[in-house]
Amino acid sequence: MVGKGLHTGVMIHATLKPAEVNTGIRFCRVDLPDRPCYPASVQYVSQTSRGTVLENGTWRVSTVEHMMAALYAMGVTNCLIDVDAPEVPILDGSAHPYIEQIKAVGIVEQDAERNEWVVAEPVHFDNGKGCKMTISPCDHYEVEVTVDYHSPVLGQQTAELHNLANFDTEIAPARTFCFLREIKPLINLGLIKGGDMQNALVIYDKRLWQWQMDRLARKLGQPSIDASQLGYLSPLKYNNEPARHKLLDLVGDMALLGVYIRGKISAECPGHGFNTSCGKQIYKSNNLQINI
Repeated sequence: MVGKGLHTGVMIHATLKPAEVNTGIRFCRVDLPDRPCYPASVQYVSQTSRGTVLENGTWRVSTVEHMMAALYAMGVTNCLIDVDAPEVPILDGSAHPYIEQIKAVGIVEQDAERNEWVVAEPVHFDNGKGCKMTISPCDHYEVEVTVDYHSPVLGQQTAELHNLANFDTEIAPARTFCFLREIKPLINLGLIKGGDMQNALVIYDKRLWQWQMDRLARKLGQPSIDASQLGYLSPLKYNNEPARHKLLDLVGDMALLGVYIRGKISAECPGHGFNTSCGKQIYKSNNLQINI
């Protein structure tokens, strides 16, 4: 797969290849000396600003959550991913292109049992800042997410996934999103160099003067819009698309545990930092075995 990196803006090539039993999901940086290759494991999460970053020495791969969600939903447990840059392609800002490519080439069933975490009793997490997560016993995998941005455009939303088999139609197409007011600070941090209206849902919820809107549009290389009209700057795929994308991100981040979860995840105001913090605590407390 070929596409821009959301943060680097460079064209990136990512190749998903078959792997033997017990390989797990591994990212290989083929552009670096000795082609370092490490597991897609929560233990390697180093940063979570606008995406989940895996890092170990010179090996670093960013924005892995959409690809990880697609692999998890499609039941892929062993895969080698060659990538020639420090992040994976953002494509259209969702997991849908990855799902479609995996479907196109097919999946081979292997002669081994997949690792599974059967949730025996509820596990609770609360960061004291509004982010909460409970993982409860359930005979299958379910996820429920609630977000609330206290915004005149994006307030409280809920998204649910009751059957992982429906991920490709109900969740995968939901795009990453950001608020227009966040774009200038992100640019100043050297991020979103590859962001545009085709790979992100932009939310305009804080009024700008028209001259401010025009200047920002020029800086982004995008056509300007009427600054008097608050709202979403591109059509929604679902009326709760932001909540669905947060659910998508949660699936991808929790996939870094390296096991399948038989349980229900309920989360309030999740984000990459909170998701992976919970994942690291689960990894340590349950002594989950991830091949390295």
